[in-house]
Amino acid sequence: MDKLETYLAKGYASDELTITRIINAPRELIFKAWTDPKMLAKWWGPNGFSSPVCEADAKPKGRIYIDMKAPDGTVYPMDGEYHEITAPEKIVFTTAALDENNQRLFEVINTVTLTKVNGKTKLTLHAKVGNIRSEGKHHLAGMNEGWSQSIERLINLVE
Repeated sequence: MDKLETYLAKGYASDELTITRIINAPRELIFKAWTDPKMLAKWWGPNGFSSPVCEADAKPKGRIYIDMKAPDGTVYPMDGEYHEITAPEKIVFTTAALDENNQRLFEVINTVTLTKVNGKTKLTLHAKVGNIRSEGKHHLAGMNEGWSQSIERLINLVE
């Protein structure tokens, strides 16, 4: 089992998740953190991971590509496409983990909504997994924990 598999082996509970957080930052800044590649690279991925390659062309049919680098140096590529961009309220995009031959292991449809709430921003992330290849299932274990850590890193960046 590789390092990401070990990290993710904490449990695969569902093929979708919803995470909601109230963030003490304007939604315009949070929206930028999701769509600006320089900001996105600072928080994307679980604790200890970095994103040395981060491309984000945040417009419908624009590409998102991120290399997540684990603490041991292993790189996990992710490719996707933006479907809907409504600044500063909503982002819909797909992501897919890639295998060593750049083939998609699974696809995730991500919907991010940002709502003003009492001078703060309510962030809601809904992620729905589809098109799962059998060899990609183990990569989904711990998706909730990985996204939760990513969102906490985002919060630390913008607050």
